[in-house]
Amino acid sequence: MIRLKTDKNLKKIEIDEQHDSMIKLNPILDWSWEQTMGYIKENDIPYNKLIDQGFPSIGCEPCTRAIKPGEDLRAGRWWWENQSDKECGLHMDHSK
Repeated sequence: MIRLKTDKNLKKIEIDEQHDSMIKLNPILDWSWEQTMGYIKENDIPYNKLIDQGFPSIGCEPCTRAIKPGEDLRAGRWWWENQSDKECGLHMDHSK
């Protein structure tokens, strides 16, 4: 689930020039976690049950742990790293 909190450069509609001008739609970009999960549950949309076990952000097995109540949703990813270094690079602009 891609949201503005994880990538500040996203727009609701994007043209991806690197993939043959593919149009990318991000309709829930500005939704909160609570809005997103509320919609999922109200509409009986399947989701990864690891979320219910404290894993709202999943990485590789050795790099991910369950978060504690009140922690940031991404606190379980690369938990030993500095807060500012937690972006894996998947959603970064590598063209620069």
